[in-house]
Amino acid sequence: MAKRTAIIDIGSNSARLVIFERTSRYGFFIVCEQKSKVRIGEGAYEKEGFLQPIGLKRAYLALKSFLHTIQKYQTHKTLCIATSAIRDAPNGNLFISWIKKELGLSIKIIDGKKEARYGAIAATNLLPLQEGITIDIGGGSSDMALIKEGKILDTYSLNLGTVRLKELFFDKPVPIEIINNQAKEYIQKELQKLPKHFKHAFAIGIGGTARTLSKAIMKRSSHPLDKLHAFTYAIDDYRTYLQAIPLSSAKNLKRFLLDKDRYDTIREGTLIFKEILYAIEANSVISSGVGVREGVFLEHLLKNDHFRFPSTLNPSIVSILDRFQPFVASKRNRKSILKLGSKLFDTLKINLDQNDNYLTELLYALELSSIGNTLTIYKSHQHAFYIAMQELSYCFTHRQITLISLLLRMHGKELLLKPLYQNFKMLLPPKESLLWLSFIYTLTILLHEASNDADIEFHYAAKVLTITSDKPLYLAKEKIKALEKPEPFAIIVKDENHIPKNKALNII
Repeated sequence: MAKRTAIIDIGSNSARLVIFERTSRYGFFIVCEQKSKVRIGEGAYEKEGFLQPIGLKRAYLALKSFLHTIQKYQTHKTLCIATSAIRDAPNGNLFISWIKKELGLSIKIIDGKKEARYGAIAATNLLPLQEGITIDIGGGSSDMALIKEGKILDTYSLNLGTVRLKELFFDKPVPIEIINNQAKEYIQKELQKLPKHFKHAFAIGIGGTARTLSKAIMKRSSHPLDKLHAFTYAIDDYRTYLQAIPLSSAKNLKRFLLDKDRYDTIREGTLIFKEILYAIEANSVISSGVGVREGVFLEHLLKNDHFRFPSTLNPSIVSILDRFQPFVASKRNRKSILKLGSKLFDTLKINLDQNDNYLTELLYALELSSIGNTLTIYKSHQHAFYIAMQELSYCFTHRQITLISLLLRMHGKELLLKPLYQNFKMLLPPKESLLWLSFIYTLTILLHEASNDADIEFHYAAKVLTITSDKPLYLAKEKIKALEKPEPFAIIVKDENHIPKNKALNII
């Protein structure tokens, strides 16, 4: 696959460009993202589906600008897809031919089921889940996929979209209560077509409407992590909130803490989203920052892997190590530190909260422990914290992201930075467990840095931690003495520290 791949997605409401850069076989990151609110479907639903000149002009100008960006980034491959507004339009193919002639850009129209599949490919590979139903509400359609045990079982596309509802109902000079009743009846009639097996407690919110609602809910709940992807909420906690938005006047939408650029279609989108959640019997929503564009990219990246990353691989970790791992941090060194950390964790895990196993997060933190050195060795742990908070996205929960990042920051004499702990407390383990994890992480780092392929063993009993090494740990001993402990206990280091007899020792 090309080193840089551009994906253009022309929806009914927005056109988007994303440029992905590969860093290795499975590593990638986004180098550019642009969006234009083209509203290509504006006026079409009242004109028998025909795309109107105003929308076509905006789409043309947006695509022309995207191509300039693609050229600037020296992208090797470009894929452009179009969804419901163009596929439903009698003059959609004329627009595609015109764009090909004027701009040299080939546009592929995808149907609703294919659109749903792309969203599901992105969700199954980049969210921490194995099951659920994706809901991607666009301007003209709502596309859904049923996922079980990590596999896409079925897809379906409903003729329910924000722009469609806006022009059919919400733009009419009618009282908002009547509009809601009419639109709700229309939605429920379309939902009767949804296959009966589309039922699941877990809904996966893809697309602009779901993202806008999640961002607002994050603000209302004072969620400490500023990251939309994988944010999860219980529907019952916000049912009243979701019911109130469609009934609001356009002027009063600001009280819901919604993004202003979504005011024009958020009432329509929320009404569709709320009714779909009820129809599939969902009780919780996980927010997806990825969707069709990532699905198109991953279909090409993973075409020889049955469209799934290997189960032992996390795409965020691969990407971070590809970009931020210093030269000295070889694969052999990473393997060594993971082995050491696992041993120490097994020895001390009796002191941790037994309801949770934090080994996975600890090992990821150890694997990433030197990423801050790429910028500079000074304050490298602060750099590592910020890199992890930004770059740990795919396949991690918010709790995992916060814990891994905080462990990277806690390397030093103190086990806990109180301001950070207070800020992220609601996403972190109990304080006692966090102190022990920080101790295990820091001690592993100290021992690994001070030894060269040493065979180190641990034993903990009667409040004594014994560290046995077949090689010297002289440099680690002083730091271990100064290291804060989660609670009072003794540390004994038994290492090979033999000083050979020679003339240099007889100088005094």
